[in-house]
Amino acid sequence: MLSSEDYRCLCDFDGSEEPFNIRLHLAKDILTIQEQDVICVSGEPFYSSERTVTIRRQTIGGFGLSIKGGAEHKIPVVISKISKEQKAELSGLLFIGDGILQINGINVRSYRHEEVVQVLRNAGEEVTLTVSFLKRTPAFLKLPLCEDCSCVPSDQSSGTSSPLCDSGLHLNYHPNNTDTLSCSSWPMSPGLRWEKRWVDLRLIPLLHARLSQYVPGTDICRQNAFQVIAVDGVCSGVIQCPSVDECTDWLQAIASNTSALTKHNVKKINRNFPVNQQIIFMGWVDEKEQDSVQDRMYTSKFLALRGSSLFKFSAPPVTTWDWTRAEKSFTVYEIMFKILKGNELVDKRKHCFSVQTDSGEDIFFSVGLECELLLWEKAFQMATFFEVERIQCKTYACIVDSHLMGLTIDFSMGFVCFDAATKAVLWRYKFSQLKGSSDDGKSKIKFLFQNPDTKLIEAKELEFSNLFAVLHCIHAFFAAKVACLDPMFVSSRNAAMAPVVSATSTLTGPSQISKLKYTS
Repeated sequence: MLSSEDYRCLCDFDGSEEPFNIRLHLAKDILTIQEQDVICVSGEPFYSSERTVTIRRQTIGGFGLSIKGGAEHKIPVVISKISKEQKAELSGLLFIGDGILQINGINVRSYRHEEVVQVLRNAGEEVTLTVSFLKRTPAFLKLPLCEDCSCVPSDQSSGTSSPLCDSGLHLNYHPNNTDTLSCSSWPMSPGLRWEKRWVDLRLIPLLHARLSQYVPGTDICRQNAFQVIAVDGVCSGVIQCPSVDECTDWLQAIASNTSALTKHNVKKINRNFPVNQQIIFMGWVDEKEQDSVQDRMYTSKFLALRGSSLFKFSAPPVTTWDWTRAEKSFTVYEIMFKILKGNELVDKRKHCFSVQTDSGEDIFFSVGLECELLLWEKAFQMATFFEVERIQCKTYACIVDSHLMGLTIDFSMGFVCFDAATKAVLWRYKFSQLKGSSDDGKSKIKFLFQNPDTKLIEAKELEFSNLFAVLHCIHAFFAAKVACLDPMFVSSRNAAMAPVVSATSTLTGPSQISKLKYTS
């Protein structure tokens, strides 16, 4: 399990984003996000987040605590400092980050900062505080202490204070007070002991989880930040890293675990499918909206390469019935996969690919990491090769000089054109004899073949009702021919007779994780 140190995080605190502490633990199948809380570790079970604490004033240091905040800033008054070896600390019941709710029974939740200071100043020698630990401690607690500034009320000061400075380091200090109350006489709840501990805030299962650096639906990439969304919609919130390297480490580590889980799950699913219906690869992508608006340019989709088809889902398929309810499906050898680079990119998203369908429509997809992009490319190549190898040939109807013909693309023989009625072969050429081709983008393809005897170029023009499907099929057969001559592809193909592509080998985990930020 990978574990973080204390992280800096962001959350929505009374309408504004303020930091608080979390820890992350990354196991092979789950990401755990923890936060600090104050819990009762001994005595009666703790059913309320509120605690009542009674402390007495001491000669030097008063109550031994400082406060910040106030209703005028829409911020609770919180304990911002607890002095060493003084009453607040020795009680064991007060913590930095505790919000003060009541003072001697007076509700101060809506009090201004100076009003709380006055209540504490006039509280007498003993004060009973009702407090509640604020998990998302406001950012003002992180400001430098101002013990020597005029905002600290004392007998010599004006008594005014700033809600963003530590007020009351010597609250209710009386120089003539000679009380030396011993530790044993402090009022405490018998048998109760309180501690700050790390408790689980969110558990994110990694199987089929989505990992993204982008603001949802947009092409805006968060700087050194990411979020993880479980298949059931539970979100980690935005985790902000202090550097590019640390963000990359976490992205790669989480992606690696997610990919390994997907690979294992695919192996289990494939046991129920015949050889020609095996899953090659599947995972989350973001699809570019055809009629996108500024705040909704992308929608998350789940793609799966299985058997002869590319399936597009809104959620991962779980049951056999789910596979029949895909939003769309395409035949793999009748579509064209392309990684987009440079000017081909349609917006600010970097790791993108397109799929041109059999109707000529271009669908654009985005993934989070470059390694994911390469995995999709390899998966498409593998899926197309397996399907071409399986079917061996494909025939399309066409028109030649107003006559209905058929064109067969055969993996062994090449191109064969025949009369649809009589089945008589008009001409036949090998793949190696195709020297060029062109199309009008609508229906017609002109092939340029070299006659093996005369060495002359012979032009053959055919008209198809499904031009792009034919073009993509020809490309698929040529790619499969070339792949058969590639020793590296052949060896990888032989090693993947039950083909599943995994990112595990290409990703590395974080060697050291430090401070992050987090947005709920």
